Amino acid sequence: MQAVQLDALTSEPAGVTAALEVVGGFDTALVNGLARVSEPQSAALGALAGAVAGSPLAEAVAAAVAKVSTGAIGTNELSALAGARAALLGAVHDALVAQADTTLGRSRFEWNSASEAVAPSQLAIGSRAWLGELAISGWRGVDHDLVAAADQTVEALLGEPALRRLAVLLDGFTAELSASAPIASMDRVPARRWADLWARALLLSWRGTESTAVESISGRLLPLGVDVHEHGTAVQAQVYGVLETEGTARQVRVSVAAAKVDTIVGPAIWQLLGGHRQLLTALAEHRALELTDMPLAATGDLLWDDDRARAGEAADPFVTATVQLPQAQAPAVAPLDRDPVHIAVPVLLEGYRFRDGALELGEARIRVELDALPSAGPLTSAGVGGSSSMIGLLRWDASGWSVRPLAIQRKVKTALTAFHNGDWALGPTDPKIAKAQAKSGDAVAVLRERAGRLLRK
Repeated sequence: MQAVQLDALTSEPAGVTAALEVVGGFDTALVNGLARVSEPQSAALGALAGAVAGSPLAEAVAAAVAKVSTGAIGTNELSALAGARAALLGAVHDALVAQADTTLGRSRFEWNSASEAVAPSQLAIGSRAWLGELAISGWRGVDHDLVAAADQTVEALLGEPALRRLAVLLDGFTAELSASAPIASMDRVPARRWADLWARALLLSWRGTESTAVESISGRLLPLGVDVHEHGTAVQAQVYGVLETEGTARQVRVSVAAAKVDTIVGPAIWQLLGGHRQLLTALAEHRALELTDMPLAATGDLLWDDDRARAGEAADPFVTATVQLPQAQAPAVAPLDRDPVHIAVPVLLEGYRFRDGALELGEARIRVELDALPSAGPLTSAGVGGSSSMIGLLRWDASGWSVRPLAIQRKVKTALTAFHNGDWALGPTDPKIAKAQAKSGDAVAVLRERAGRLLRK
């Protein structure tokens, strides 16, 4: 990437700030709830209606805002407001992705997947009533009783595989609210985050069991890097790569996950993903993967089946990023995923200086997400600071563009050496880390043995 390309990302697309201000106003209105609408809340709702006045949502949102003022708002009206909020964030997402694609010279598939919609299930419809109570009470009105009212609905949703997306979202959302309750005593409410979760859950409740179209595809997958997401009860590895099929190349993503306990941390988390041996081998040994009839969604997500993959010849991710990535077509984005928080564009950065947590090329600066470096790999803040090239994910938040490192190259003594987040997928390669892990014992093996004993009793 040249300095002029980074310069192109320093200016914000027109309308982004204004759209986010409207969204922020609505999010603030949810803090104290919609039971009794104050003058600032009324102004925020009016701004939301005004922002979508030229869209197909105009009539429904205007009617919803009018009903809020009478205190007679229902789940249909709240869904219209959530839809307007999502539409504004979708417009922001599209403007930012277009800016990134233009800057990088990338092409992208257009969304044209039209699977047949299915009527929402009664369980999904039932979740709206609780989400409506949240909006009316506001975050400041949430207590343990209100959170507990969702328990039965969440439990029933978790029992329906077709509704797993909504179920998992609500399960995590209720757990977060419960941990914070009573929220009236909180100094600071995460208004944007909770509004995101609330609106997304409400819109998902209208989706029923609708699924994205999937095709079977064969070809060669060239991994670029892996983004590891680790939480107390779960771990997810998202592998970004280029898929070559019959002379064409496209950007794809593989997501694999596993449940965990909070005592399993660092390199040990890879053991939880051991069922994906071919994928882990490709990450640890920098190999290509030969795929046969692997399901591929319209979003560019490979629905991973390790039996349909075989780790093949060596494939240097930095060569892939240099040669194949610029020509690979980016995936389309599903309508409900058009939100700035989901932007993650693979990029190769070279020839930069690192200063004060940012990469500098000429006068341009781009923030580096050093706090996102996983403990399950060899990347460190010091290593990133001493690097000369990087494969990362271009991301965006309210403070502007940033890059999340997936791999770096830096000099070790006199040799240029690569470090990747997935280098320890088959076990730590750093002798000090391996020794420390051996000394502390195999937490995964111990827990599995204990679980086995409990099941045998």
